[in-house]
Amino acid sequence: MIDPAKKEEVLIEALPYIQTYEGKTFVIKYGGAVMTDDRLKQTFAKDVTILRKIGINIIIVHGGGKEITATAETLGIPTTFVDGQRYTDEKMIEVVLMVLAGQINKEIVNLININGGNAIGLCGVDNLLLRARKLVTEGRDLGLVGEITSVNVPFLSLLLQNGMMPVIAPVGVGDGGQLYNINADLAAGAVASALKAEKLVYLSDTEGILVKEKLVSSMTKSEASRFIDEGDIFGGMIPKVTSAFDTLAAGVNKVHIIDGRIKHSLLLEIFTDEGIGTQMVHES
Repeated sequence: MIDPAKKEEVLIEALPYIQTYEGKTFVIKYGGAVMTDDRLKQTFAKDVTILRKIGINIIIVHGGGKEITATAETLGIPTTFVDGQRYTDEKMIEVVLMVLAGQINKEIVNLININGGNAIGLCGVDNLLLRARKLVTEGRDLGLVGEITSVNVPFLSLLLQNGMMPVIAPVGVGDGGQLYNINADLAAGAVASALKAEKLVYLSDTEGILVKEKLVSSMTKSEASRFIDEGDIFGGMIPKVTSAFDTLAAGVNKVHIIDGRIKHSLLLEIFTDEGIGTQMVHES
């Protein structure tokens, strides 16, 4: 049995955060192990429901790359990657839409609603939620991979005002109705920026940002630049960190990278003084 005194301490520590964040908006990028482990799926559904019940507006943006690859293989559609990014042709975009906006999206929505979370499943096509254009990057052609040009903020605001929890599959729509595959991290950042969210939280398969094998609990842009210059932040973490600070510059208050493999990591990061991941913050 848990010591009642410890229960009291946890509740008292959480209270000022609950008061601070009531009525604020959090955008959560849902991905990694938390999407594939049944135990973690249930925990996540309960955690976001708790956040919504105490008055925090929650928007979830999810990925599903592994599931897309597996379904494409089953259908005999080859998967090609260009510098680690999926090449998306007309056949692949059909798989992306089916898997992201269909299978995965509805599974997440169902889990949350079973726990009383009042979730609603969407993709960028719905009411032109995510307008997009073809992504052009350093001469590489990724096919029907897009970047978001606008987010339908009034639509999302209406859903939040009515107590709903939007769960968004990152499929964008361009001129003439062309569908685009959107990177889920970038989609979450675009949604958070458009809404001027209080927090953008990335659930990942890492502890956070490690420098010399130690977790950095809080980081400013100037500190991040120094870590990058000194080679302490490298590889695939560089674009993630750079994107996080771009999101801060666009009006988001804090960006968090936390380990989704830990049960209740979302609550631990938000409602405890120490947290468990890395938060990226504005300069003092």
